[in-house]
Amino acid sequence: MSKLKIVVTRKLPDPVETRMRELFDAELNLEDKPMSADDLVAAMARADVLVPTVTDRLDSRVLSRAGERLKLIAQFGAGVDNIDVQTAVQRGVTVTNTPGVLTEDTADMTMALILAVPRRIVEGVKIVEADEFLGWSPTWMLGRRIWGKRLGIIGMGRIGQAVARRARAFGLQIHYHNRRPVSAAIEQELEATYWESLDQMLARMDIISVNCPHTPATYHLLSARRLALLKPHAYIVNTARGEVIDEAALARMLEKKELAGAGLDVFEHEPAINPKLKKLANVVLLPHMGSATIEGRIDMGEKVIINIKTFADGHKPPDRVIPAML
Repeated sequence: MSKLKIVVTRKLPDPVETRMRELFDAELNLEDKPMSADDLVAAMARADVLVPTVTDRLDSRVLSRAGERLKLIAQFGAGVDNIDVQTAVQRGVTVTNTPGVLTEDTADMTMALILAVPRRIVEGVKIVEADEFLGWSPTWMLGRRIWGKRLGIIGMGRIGQAVARRARAFGLQIHYHNRRPVSAAIEQELEATYWESLDQMLARMDIISVNCPHTPATYHLLSARRLALLKPHAYIVNTARGEVIDEAALARMLEKKELAGAGLDVFEHEPAINPKLKKLANVVLLPHMGSATIEGRIDMGEKVIINIKTFADGHKPPDRVIPAML
């Protein structure tokens, strides 16, 4: 196993890198410089295992140039929309990811945005920082109460359910749209109402939380047409993937006050952000930090290592990604 050559595309937490060096012939990216397509091709040519992140685009064009040596892509991340898994598997390359370990951290950030946007928390911080706070007033900086409001969750997987548990504690009514209903036991626990029709759910919610993965089926799931179904007082929170929302349409509607506000941790063309969004006071923008905790990143690294070790021992890795799962 010590002879197994792995190439890691980005800087990982020190404990993870130390462990990788102990176990493998690990080539690390200590400068944390993003790799170009040519860099990735060269890395795959000299590696048995590539450890990429969500910022590395491994599409069919890149993977078709991979050498014969590469046998495993051990993604440092839960999402694999940056990898053409079908092409990888056809080339005999196994793909793994790190599901489950980011659930609570991402749900925490989602709940933080659900609170921050209607209650205008970031606006308040900016006012204090600008030394513009002149004293309390009965009608100044009024936000919206979230207690009793309807929360519509798009994607009721691990993260969606974790968001629902937090939201219930704040008095929100839980509604959700998913490919299929969750079990009756989970619905009962969360007091959640299933909507088969996304359109009908959107038209009736006060807050929408996007918690589904980015796949061909969910690209622009919240299109301009669907965004127009939302009430003018509705808020949107997205901690999943930016491509799920038509960002240009969302920016136009927020600018025209056809929506009350948005909390976005992800963007359609990351790291680029629609300039209109940056100018709006009713939008909270975060730099894709939903899962950014020390504990979460170390847990991710441990999962990557387990997947590599299991593969090296000749067994199927526990977090193998199968194209049919996407």
